Amino acid sequence: MGHHTRRSVLLATAAASLAACAPSGHSDQRNPASRPSSGVPDELDRLLRGMPLEQKVGQLFLSVVHGSSADRPHPANRAEYGVDTPAEVVRRHHLGGVIHFGWTESLLNPRQIAEMSNGLQDAALSSGAGVPLLIATDQEQGSVTRIGAPATEFPGSMALGAARDPAAAERAAAITGRELRAMGVNLDFAPSGDVNVNPANPIIGVRSFSSDAQLAAQLTRAQVRGYQSSAEPARTVSAAVKHFPGHGDTAQDSHTTLPTVQHDREQWERVDAPPFRAAGLSDVVMTGHLVVPRLDSSGEPATLSPAVLTGMLRGELGYRGVICTDSLRMEGVRTKHPDAEIPVLALLAGADLMLMPRDFHGAVEGVLAAVRAGRLTEQRIDESVRRILRVKAGRGVLQQPHVDAGGVDRVVGTSAHLREAQDITDRTTTLLRNDDAVVPLRTRPDRVLVIGAGEDATGALAGAVRARGPRATALATGSAPAPDQISAGVDAARQHDLVLVLTSAAWRHEQQRDLVRALLRSGSRVAAVAVRDPYDAAHVDEVRTWLATYSDKAVAMESLARVVFGERPAVGKLPVEVPDPARPGAPRYPFGHGLPGRND
Repeated sequence: MGHHTRRSVLLATAAASLAACAPSGHSDQRNPASRPSSGVPDELDRLLRGMPLEQKVGQLFLSVVHGSSADRPHPANRAEYGVDTPAEVVRRHHLGGVIHFGWTESLLNPRQIAEMSNGLQDAALSSGAGVPLLIATDQEQGSVTRIGAPATEFPGSMALGAARDPAAAERAAAITGRELRAMGVNLDFAPSGDVNVNPANPIIGVRSFSSDAQLAAQLTRAQVRGYQSSAEPARTVSAAVKHFPGHGDTAQDSHTTLPTVQHDREQWERVDAPPFRAAGLSDVVMTGHLVVPRLDSSGEPATLSPAVLTGMLRGELGYRGVICTDSLRMEGVRTKHPDAEIPVLALLAGADLMLMPRDFHGAVEGVLAAVRAGRLTEQRIDESVRRILRVKAGRGVLQQPHVDAGGVDRVVGTSAHLREAQDITDRTTTLLRNDDAVVPLRTRPDRVLVIGAGEDATGALAGAVRARGPRATALATGSAPAPDQISAGVDAARQHDLVLVLTSAAWRHEQQRDLVRALLRSGSRVAAVAVRDPYDAAHVDEVRTWLATYSDKAVAMESLARVVFGERPAVGKLPVEVPDPARPGAPRYPFGHGLPGRND
């Protein structure tokens, strides 16, 4: 029997043994990675023992590959890895996984994604390691959606927080997970367990379920169940809850700098920890590149902190799954150490899976050199590889790495999924203020102007309005409209009976606030809609009708139209407090606020 055949048999036996040895307890079935090491089948250990050190180190890395086909050359692969095709990258470097983005040209359509996934898995199986890949993306939904239509879209985490329905959150994750797996993606870096207590947070915001730790924990748990709970592992994905120990109280973006969170132990236990405690069933937890000086005096970002990863996540929270770093290309983790040293420090801190190192060759050589020098032991490498293999086995990746590319349309974006997504989204729209009684419309307008941030959002809402009879004009003005755009918007408003102005993070874009105020002076009826953070509503208090959708996706714009035209009541409740900028410490709209917006 040849080497690859023996490896394939061993993989199948290991996966079958892991499934057979799973205890009947509900939680362990849902998270194979949470089982103690003693529960790992002997076959996985034999698989591990058969891998040379270089192959095991390759399993610790989950990186990008460039191009839309596994076998098609792309110049970025040559520049980054020294080979031409994604398949060659996987074969040469024995990668543990790959991650897809739009900018890697890997996400064109569901059929292409499925075919590329199959090609990458073929490459992994024909490599020296012979172990199938984790294939990942960030499909949080809402503001972080890597795969758009025809895949089913949901409005995102904060919108689900407004719905207050764990069953709906679980179902949204289950649909997203099933569609991802049909495309060959088996790891979703979602949901965000961060509790967004800082309205000025530039990177989390609507990616968080809530500013309330208990609501965030409840919905985090529900989504992990949705991604991972199917009785058929080959139809589920691994969830990756992020960003430990909590990125919700930052005013800086870890992509560009190293943020500091000043929470002490009591604040962390009360504010940040609950969603991660609830996420104990998650196959993967992602680290945050942030400093927590009152929890760890080392000054290191959490990703590189033994006190945070081994002490808090492993020790205090008892987490047994895979710890994955956030991207090692982000400046938040690169401010203090050379790129080749960062994976070594992450492993020493307790991480298992290194995401997207900037210098791949340097990162791998750094880990190998650390083992040769005795800074890292091969036993320590084995611990991480064993956890990664256990996740792959538990989600059926070892048994069934390939997908039916020809049948992807029977799963992705089905009419049943789209109907359910719309029904869930219809429960999220929040009416914050209705002093002019605009919502719901009592008299159908003849002409409606939809203006503001987002070409897709304004177009989608204008289309939804036209479907209900009125003539509608879409005018996208961007996140920072220029004076001539504002003037043109006012001129257009005077020609319409109703103006629906969409804002997106207007709390940090003064030009959007200028546009809204100018539209109010046009003489037309104006209703404003925050299609991202609801905090916008406190920054233009002159507006007498404010709604929040927490999302600019088409599914959210349809729900908004249903509320405005009185087809559905506004039932969403604020999942965050909206502070009053004129009165520090006082809410303009309190947590849980939401008007009914009904036709009585």
